[in-house]
Amino acid sequence: MSVVPVYKRILLKLSGEALMGDDTHGINRAVIERIVREIGEVVGLGIQVAVVIGGGNIFRGVAPAAEGMDRATADYMGMLATVMNAMALQDAMKRSGLDCRVQSALNLEQVAEPFIRGKALRYLEDGKVVIFAAGTGNPFFTTDTAAALRGVEMDAEVVIKATKVDGVYTADPKLDPAAVRYQKVSFDEAISKNFKVMDATALTLCRDQRLPIIVFSIFKHDALKRVVMGEDEGTLVHCY
Repeated sequence: MSVVPVYKRILLKLSGEALMGDDTHGINRAVIERIVREIGEVVGLGIQVAVVIGGGNIFRGVAPAAEGMDRATADYMGMLATVMNAMALQDAMKRSGLDCRVQSALNLEQVAEPFIRGKALRYLEDGKVVIFAAGTGNPFFTTDTAAALRGVEMDAEVVIKATKVDGVYTADPKLDPAAVRYQKVSFDEAISKNFKVMDATALTLCRDQRLPIIVFSIFKHDALKRVVMGEDEGTLVHCY
């Protein structure tokens, strides 16, 4: 186990659902404050942190609520939901003393900066947290793909995906008590066995760019810190 962080720059993928906690929709204030505290601890270790956030707690383009809608329109609505989550996350970070910026893939200059790679890199180098909103800015692509894309663009060393489950298992641990957590899996295995780590586009991009992914539970106390310290937390998806 390392006594110093094993990563200098990470891309954290947060789903919109992670912000709900036990609520049925929206943003749970206690949950978002706890997530911000955990991010703050990692920043305090000297790690540069970029965040891609989803919008499923507000609106998702492929959800039943979008049934019958034009898919591109529904996806743009989902992108706007991620901007709302990014603004809420930024507000919570500022109140906790974290310096952060929101960059949007859609042009919404009154509430967020446009995505500019060079500026985002400078922010990270200055110790600011950068929150990327609006996915890739294009319909038909998920925020998983946005996380993979931004991770590559930001020269991140790893994409860390926060989920409700503490890794990838041999079976659904809620249904099968004998399910075992994988410590490591290959990209090809994750794709061929449909482990649902991320969508196929995101997995393929990370595999081709040799950008590892770690899946962990955002609901386990200090799990993010254990991940960046190289402890046995979550599941590492990588190239063998």
